[in-house]
Amino acid sequence: MSGPVFIGPEGMGGTERLLRVVDALAEAFADLSAGRTSSPPRTVVPHERGGELLAATSVWERHGVGSVKITTLTPGNPERGLPLIHGVVAVTQLATGRITALLDGAELTAVRTGAVAALATRLCAPADAADLAVLGAGVQARALVRAVSAVRPLRTVRVFSRTRGRTEEFAREVRDTSGGALRVTVCDTVKEAVTDAAVICTTTSTSAREPLVEAGWVAPGAHLNVIGGTHEDALEVDPALLVDALVVVEERRAACAEAGEVRAALTGGLIGPGALRELGELVAAAGAADGRTSVFRGVGLAIEDTAAAAALCAGTAP
Repeated sequence: MSGPVFIGPEGMGGTERLLRVVDALAEAFADLSAGRTSSPPRTVVPHERGGELLAATSVWERHGVGSVKITTLTPGNPERGLPLIHGVVAVTQLATGRITALLDGAELTAVRTGAVAALATRLCAPADAADLAVLGAGVQARALVRAVSAVRPLRTVRVFSRTRGRTEEFAREVRDTSGGALRVTVCDTVKEAVTDAAVICTTTSTSAREPLVEAGWVAPGAHLNVIGGTHEDALEVDPALLVDALVVVEERRAACAEAGEVRAALTGGLIGPGALRELGELVAAAGAADGRTSVFRGVGLAIEDTAAAAALCAGTAP
């Protein structure tokens, strides 16, 4: 009997694979919101060097698969020229218990995070959204540009990050990867990047409780994908933005526990729990765009890894 296959970064690239993951996530979120599956909380073990060791497990009964992901987050790695995230995902066949595949955990995290944002963008953003603003210039920022480009007809990308040289390199890479189809601009301030953008993606490692994006900078009707921050009280966008917006989360429980903007808005009485819409509910309703500003606040769930891995393993399992 053959052993598990290994899927590295080269086996997770391309628009076709990405859209396959987006579709799998849509199905998984619909199951999650309907109570047909669950996503247990992650185990997080901080250590004295400021990093974290995380373990996430889930099963997706509909497709007979489960996964276990072990991830490390090391805040000092970008300054060392190393990825922030390392990890591995093991995929198991529920019927037999066999381990059928191992996937590069850092790449899978980037792919599924981008795919979740792509799903939220597909459900919420204007169909003709062409202008993207990105805060951050790391692995997740790259993944989000690829993902949003797959579901909306982007023409321009504006990017801001605190490290100018790294941001310039990011801009060149996005420009080259698009074959010149995208006009990429490096901005000097957050405000310059986000003003009038149709889609805004925040992917920073901020730990601050002062938001990077003020509510007044966001154009009415824009869609935001907020996925950064280093802890449950960190803020990338102004919680006041949630008051009149369509607020979308993966799961209410997880968002209330881990999403800084949601926690601040709830604590401050800006919104009530009933204001939160789950992605799975929007999938079941076949969309949500109603002209309002929309904010997707993601925290990452174990079921996302399982669904994404299942989509990427399709046709490859032994």
